[in-house]
Amino acid sequence: MLRPKEVVRLWVDAFNEGNVDAIAGLYHEDAVNHQVANEPVIGCGAIRKMFEDEFSEAEMVCIVDNIFEDGQWAILEWRDPIGLRGCGFFQVVNGKILFQRGYWDKLSFLKLHGLPIE
Repeated sequence: MLRPKEVVRLWVDAFNEGNVDAIAGLYHEDAVNHQVANEPVIGCGAIRKMFEDEFSEAEMVCIVDNIFEDGQWAILEWRDPIGLRGCGFFQVVNGKILFQRGYWDKLSFLKLHGLPIE
C-alpha cells in the first residue's frame, strides 16, 4: 500500500505530464477536491473533467518545494516557473486520495495566464 507521500509524488508526476487518466486513477470514486478559490469538485469523474478542462486552458507545472506526511495526510508545498506558490493537503486512504484541499492565489493565476478575470 502506498503511503500518502508516495501518492502525492505520483500525483505531481501525472500533473506535470498533463495525464488526466493517471491523475484520476489516484482518487477514490467518491473523492472531493476542494481548491478553496473554487467550489468543491465531488467524484473521481468530475475531478478528471476538472483537470482536463484546466490543462486545456493553461500550461501548469508543479515544482515541489516540500512534501510532509502525518498519518493519512500529505502536505505539498509547491511553486511554478512563473511565480505562483501554493500548498495542497491530501488525505490518502488505502493508497488513494479521498480528500484534497488546495490554497493558491486565483487572481494571480488568471493574470499570469492571460485568462479572463471572473
